[in-house]
Amino acid sequence: MDWAEAVGYGAVGGALVELVITNGRLLAWQAARHLARQDRRRRMPPLRRYIDPSADIAAGLSRIALGAATGWLLHSQVTGLYAAVAAGASAPALLRQIGSFTGAQSVLRGEEPAAPGEAGVAVPVEEAGR
Repeated sequence: MDWAEAVGYGAVGGALVELVITNGRLLAWQAARHLARQDRRRRMPPLRRYIDPSADIAAGLSRIALGAATGWLLHSQVTGLYAAVAAGASAPALLRQIGSFTGAQSVLRGEEPAAPGEAGVAVPVEEAGR
């Protein structure tokens, strides 16, 4: 898949997850309002109790950015629209999982990871070339 398409579909996946989260908050607000209507002594709950616009927008934008980044990172492995959207939707968990691999941690620290099947310790890159 082209990298630009993967980025776009990954961002769409992140946006879809954020919409599902927002829908859950709106449904909770709706349920609280229905309870307040049944018990006339209760006051109607304000929407701001369930949605915090500045925090929710910031979280939504970060989820969309993570989805786009995941689409870009995986564009050569993703072969279809649904896979790219799914990768974007699962971006936080997927990136957390990728970051937990010891090989990825070694590369980020500037070390050369041990070869598969070796029980050796990662060697700093400067020493590996000697």
